[in-house]
Amino acid sequence: MSASTLDSLLTRADRLLARLEHLVPQALSAPDWDASVAYRYRKRGAAGWLQPVRHLATITFDDIQEVDGQKERLLRNTEQFVAGRPANNVLMTGARGTGKSSLVKACLNAYAPRGLRLIEVDKTDLVDLPDLVDLVASRPERFIVFCDDLSFDDGEPGYKALKSILDGSVSATGDNVLIYATSNRRHLLPEYMKENLGYKHTEDGEVHPGEGVEEKISLSERFGLWISFYPFSQDEYLAIVAQWLSHYGLDEAAIDAARQPALVWALERGSRSGRVAFQFARDLAGRHRPGAAPADDGFVLQPMVRADEIEPPAGLDHV
Repeated sequence: MSASTLDSLLTRADRLLARLEHLVPQALSAPDWDASVAYRYRKRGAAGWLQPVRHLATITFDDIQEVDGQKERLLRNTEQFVAGRPANNVLMTGARGTGKSSLVKACLNAYAPRGLRLIEVDKTDLVDLPDLVDLVASRPERFIVFCDDLSFDDGEPGYKALKSILDGSVSATGDNVLIYATSNRRHLLPEYMKENLGYKHTEDGEVHPGEGVEEKISLSERFGLWISFYPFSQDEYLAIVAQWLSHYGLDEAAIDAARQPALVWALERGSRSGRVAFQFARDLAGRHRPGAAPADDGFVLQPMVRADEIEPPAGLDHV
């Protein structure tokens, strides 16, 4: 074999090995734990790593309004966790834009000085959750693994991994890790009418759920703490608008005059959520700076109207 042929074979072998390295699972290495208090789990091929979050959301508990009951329950659970006392994994479900994710961010900002850390994991990467748990098991900090907008389709691999970590794996999760998840679905999986065929009725009227339905609820019930969020009423929505406008520096007169535009803004979107209120406040604050003349852009602040003078869109009149 000539030298040139050997060199060609070696080059091809090196390229093949380089490709194989992307397919072979790599051990998860520790990040610089002093770089941030929040991390995102990233994955490329078979390699995964924790990426420090350089710019954290600055939201606080005072910024989140009209969910005091939910706030108190999450705050109490997080306080127990940070203090080293028993605490539960948390599933927050319900109406969109009501502050579920914001409460988790507020928890991090409140408790980071006491050692709380956050790792955000996408549902597609939950299969690597055992490796993450092992990585932080010996750390002195307290870690929240955060899964935002969590839901699964039938057969997704992350479903089984999360289910095992929550309760059922042979190895126990360290006491310095909790999982906080948000979802618009209470049971995290789609439910179909045909699944009612799995029910069996006995002569005495007792109903026995089919195994398919049991599987649907088996994941969500492994979260020790359920916190439900509900659509806001009109008055609650306007209170959130007022809070954000005050945050942006508008005075009382401007806030009162913004009620009607805020209601129209919500009607156009078919939702009176906290997210919609925040978006309206940002738009209004950007158009009408405190102390400046209103911009001639067709958006005019109207006098205050009563709450019952605006008809809600279809689907909101029951709130």
